[in-house]
Amino acid sequence: MADTRQKTAIVTGASGGIGRIVAKRLASDGFALALSYSGNPAKADETVAELAGAGAKAIAVRADVATPGDVEGLFTQTIETFGAIDVVVHAAGIMPLFPIAGADINAFDKVIATNLRGTFIVFDLAAQHVSAGGRIIAFSSSVVMKSFPGYGAYIASKAGVEGLVHVLANELRGRNVTVNAVAPGPIQTELFLHGKSDEQVREFIKMSPLERMGQPDDIAGVVSFLAGSDGGWVNAQVLRANGGFAW
Repeated sequence: MADTRQKTAIVTGASGGIGRIVAKRLASDGFALALSYSGNPAKADETVAELAGAGAKAIAVRADVATPGDVEGLFTQTIETFGAIDVVVHAAGIMPLFPIAGADINAFDKVIATNLRGTFIVFDLAAQHVSAGGRIIAFSSSVVMKSFPGYGAYIASKAGVEGLVHVLANELRGRNVTVNAVAPGPIQTELFLHGKSDEQVREFIKMSPLERMGQPDDIAGVVSFLAGSDGGWVNAQVLRANGGFAW
């Protein structure tokens, strides 16, 4: 008998930036959504209201991805509300920039805690709870292919994410669950633009043969592909959606 249940997706970091646009795209694809946020309930509630206004089912759950109990609560509440979890999109992350020499080790630890430890924790719960035939999608970054000064901690965290993707895909052998990462290039979000001058932004634009800044919708389309039926044969991959910024 065919499964007629509406599919459910968790999107972390969904109160703003790429995560919010990904959530909207998955809602338009027919998913019910559990949106996690860390520090801005107003934005999360606004996104839920917007999705509800468009006829989608959505809830917002506060969860610090670096805290196991918070992430466990996110998965538990999602299952209690919607019955199952089919897709997990882990978009939460931070990108403070600082040089390696003379850096505050606490700043490094915070990047690793959110970006790498957070991915490990989300992967742990996703591996336990995602339904057969489901999808687990993490976020890396195409800056991993570069060696920009000031990006050391961020690159280290995202390189670790890519390693976890390959390992988890192998650990889920026989489950019919794919594990992939999307690695955006420069995307016009508050996270990327923060602290950058207009001249720096123009330099990033020049790095792409397409000569434009990526948009959150560009990345949401890639996530939609991986989460949908057409992406079922893509597994253990890092999709560098960057307009040719890095190769």
